[in-house]
Amino acid sequence: MPDSSPPRDKQREKQENWALIKRLVLDYGVERWPRYAVAFSLMAVAAGCTALCAYLMGTVVNEAYVNKSFAGIVSLGLLTMAIFAVKGLATYGQAVIMSRIGNSIIAENQRRMFESLMRQNLGFFAERHSSEFLARLSAGANSATQVLKLLITGIGRDLLSLIGLVAVMVIQDPVMSLFTFVIAPPAFFMLRKLIRRVRVIAKVQFTGGTRLFETMHEAIQGIRIVKTFTLEDEMRERLNANVTAVELEANKMARVSNRSSPLMESLGGIAIAAGVVYGGWRTIEGGATPGEFFSFITAFLLAYEPAKRLARLQIDLNAALIGVRILFDIIDAPASEPDDRNRPALSVTDGKVEFAKVNFAYRPEEPVLRGLSFVAEPGKMTALVGPSGGGKSTILNLILRLYEVNSGTIAIDGQDIAGVSLQSLRRSIGYVGQDVFLFRATIRENIAFGRPGATEEEIVAAAKAAYAHDFIMSFPDGYDTQVGEHGMSVSGGQRQRIAIARALIKDAHLVLLDEATAALDSESERLVQEAIAHLTQGRTTIVIAHRIHTVAHADRIYVIENGSVAESGRHEDLLRKGGRYASFYRLQLQGEELREAIVAAE
Repeated sequence: MPDSSPPRDKQREKQENWALIKRLVLDYGVERWPRYAVAFSLMAVAAGCTALCAYLMGTVVNEAYVNKSFAGIVSLGLLTMAIFAVKGLATYGQAVIMSRIGNSIIAENQRRMFESLMRQNLGFFAERHSSEFLARLSAGANSATQVLKLLITGIGRDLLSLIGLVAVMVIQDPVMSLFTFVIAPPAFFMLRKLIRRVRVIAKVQFTGGTRLFETMHEAIQGIRIVKTFTLEDEMRERLNANVTAVELEANKMARVSNRSSPLMESLGGIAIAAGVVYGGWRTIEGGATPGEFFSFITAFLLAYEPAKRLARLQIDLNAALIGVRILFDIIDAPASEPDDRNRPALSVTDGKVEFAKVNFAYRPEEPVLRGLSFVAEPGKMTALVGPSGGGKSTILNLILRLYEVNSGTIAIDGQDIAGVSLQSLRRSIGYVGQDVFLFRATIRENIAFGRPGATEEEIVAAAKAAYAHDFIMSFPDGYDTQVGEHGMSVSGGQRQRIAIARALIKDAHLVLLDEATAALDSESERLVQEAIAHLTQGRTTIVIAHRIHTVAHADRIYVIENGSVAESGRHEDLLRKGGRYASFYRLQLQGEELREAIVAAE
């Protein structure tokens, strides 16, 4: 396939590749240079042993067929054994060292990528599928190691071996050595044509692999929906399509990357045939010793494999550099949540939360909050109600600074939260949402995540206050019960109470509740409400609820509509006004009466 890309693009890609290699050497190679130096030295020893064996083959032949010296043959045999033993030890040593270096680089990249992800806000993750990060981590971390390994082994093993063997060929017959170089020009021309093709295929392979991760990840995470809606066949079709696409690209890569083999083998055959004919003629007609001829052919054959690997080096490097670039895209991503630990810590005394003319939009053309202003009084419960999409959950996200406001201020006890450190802000807030996330760990560990280092007594006390202790102790393993991925081994109400215990043990000044009882049955809701009562006692609480009866006792209710406050007051006052709140209340009563009628009819 002809390469029609502009020369400027080729030049830019070449410069980018060299920049990546330089960065890899500086970032990972320099600090590991002592170990690389030892590995390189061992490779040099192995290369020297290979060249020495080729040279000795000529002496062996001469001792056997010219000098007919059995003692000489025995001596050379013992020397050959020693050489191969040294080569084996050197090869083993460099392989172990290179593997350890590679493992340390992979580990460092895994840490660096995770650290970079932890510096991003929610907006960064909202634009990407979670499986993309797994694909980048898997491909990129290994590619960085592979590039450095290719460079070291290409120079230390293959190039040194080739130099040593060529030296043997030149020593034995300088003229015949010229036949070994007929491969280079056509091979170089062929490889230039393949490099860009390999780079394109490698990019497509990564994209296809990411889609494969996505399909499998979503099918597993959404297995309940898959089973409920009998989507098994649809998921199989999606997975099969992605697997087929990846397989096709892998096959294409196999064809393209190995396309140089027929040419290299043919050229190698021509060079060997020419060397054999010339060497045979020189031995028969020119009086050269058979040892020189045999040593030359041995060196040539041994040099063929490292020469082929060096010829493929640029192809392999370009393929591996795609993975390196993919990794660095994440590592180099500017922190959307910068480290601000040098900022003053939030000092919460009363816990008053105030929004002043706050504007916010997830996308510039779609404003969510429009000049929103309200006050959550200290030590009291403030409820946010209103239609879906009005901006209620966004308000909690902004208090936690999961996103930053576009304009306006959010203050806690008179301190603009944009000017305090994120850690101090979030440590002052307890949060329980509708979709509770539990880590794949024990119940004890999930509760203790609220305050690392908490004692067993504190964990049990928090569980009791959250009305979770009794059901926890009903499990055979008690607090050591594994909750499974996303807490799927426990019920929805149990997950909520574990999350409330996690918030309780944090002992935060402010509490944010986002539809904490919306997905629960009546019995679970009652227990969770009692747990919430313990959690919110004496704390400034902002709660979002669609079920108005759950916030009827709130000290102040704000109706949020179209990103601003439509009305506010206490439950009874808002009902007397007959406005939007009263309308929501009537609609919910009608809905509940309809559900009760349906239940009675059944």
